[in-house]
Amino acid sequence: MNKIHLMNAAIAGVLAMGVVGSGAANAAEKVAMEKCTGIVKAGKNDCGTSKHSCAGQATKDGDAEEWIKVPVGTCEKIVGGKIKAAK
Repeated sequence: MNKIHLMNAAIAGVLAMGVVGSGAANAAEKVAMEKCTGIVKAGKNDCGTSKHSCAGQATKDGDAEEWIKVPVGTCEKIVGGKIKAAK
């Protein structure tokens, strides 16, 4: 192999590792989540409630109506956390 072929092979290998690595990151993102109420800090909620319509609008810490998504099984381990019932 000449230097150009060797360099092209090295670059292809690095690019292939990047593609494989990004697949692993996507798999990690697909963790099952559940809505957890009562633990949200002011301004850190995930979505609207009867009090407002958007994320980030919670006005007080620990409001029982405000929720945030956490990995399944985590909510009940947090003091004050309650799983929000599905509609």
